[in-house]
Amino acid sequence: MNRTIVGRLSSAAQSAAVALAVVAFLAPVVWLAATAYKPAVDIFSLPPKLFFTPTLENFRVLFSLFDISKLVYNSLAISLGATALALVLGVPGGYALARSRSRHAITIAYCLLAVRMMPRVVTLMPFYLIMRDVGLLGTVWSVVLLDATLSSGFVVWMMFSYFRAVPPEAEYAAQLDGRTAFGAFFFVGIPLVMPGVIASALFSIMLAWNDFLTPAFMTTGDSKPLSVALLSAYGTKDVSWGTMGALAHFSTLPIILMALLLNRYFVQGLTKGMS
Repeated sequence: MNRTIVGRLSSAAQSAAVALAVVAFLAPVVWLAATAYKPAVDIFSLPPKLFFTPTLENFRVLFSLFDISKLVYNSLAISLGATALALVLGVPGGYALARSRSRHAITIAYCLLAVRMMPRVVTLMPFYLIMRDVGLLGTVWSVVLLDATLSSGFVVWMMFSYFRAVPPEAEYAAQLDGRTAFGAFFFVGIPLVMPGVIASALFSIMLAWNDFLTPAFMTTGDSKPLSVALLSAYGTKDVSWGTMGALAHFSTLPIILMALLLNRYFVQGLTKGMS
């Protein structure tokens, strides 16, 4: 009986701790989302008002100041372009390392992962000069190339772990049936590691979507994404919290919806790839 009571108390304590953690992490997000619907007088009220009359004035101001469709397009172009390029480079790279007989293959994989761990500012200046010299500075392509370069190392490491867990006999059997080496990789190898591909893609998309430092330096007014546009809410004397809350809807909702819809693939891919 005592063991049962202790078990229930432990379970209740764990549930309470998780609930407190969720509240602590979500409270700023909920506050920012609610700010988008508050009149200006209620945003700065002390104590903060939990109940207020919603308004869409902040969204009206937002659409008068920003070209939202262009900002969303730039964010999507950067995120999807960087992810596609990272997968094109990283998936074959991980496969090649996994099938390599060199004893240094795992060392190479971790060295490539270390590229992802480097501070973004370390690569920013040399990449800035390269993009300036090749004429891509101020375009979304400069951000796509830098984000893809940094994410491809993580993709190689993830896919290296996945392909190592796949027995090569399946690919040998496909080659005996007439497939080429590339055909065996594309039609047999990749379907077997698809959870890892999806997890790598989600990780790359989220990193590129939330990236601020790179597009802040590499883009101009016509090519800046949502993450940089959020900075426009900061004035020299105050912060336009209503505009920031409204713009945050477009900056956060797409990535949150994608994460919720593909969450099981993301968790499954990360746990298997890192095991």
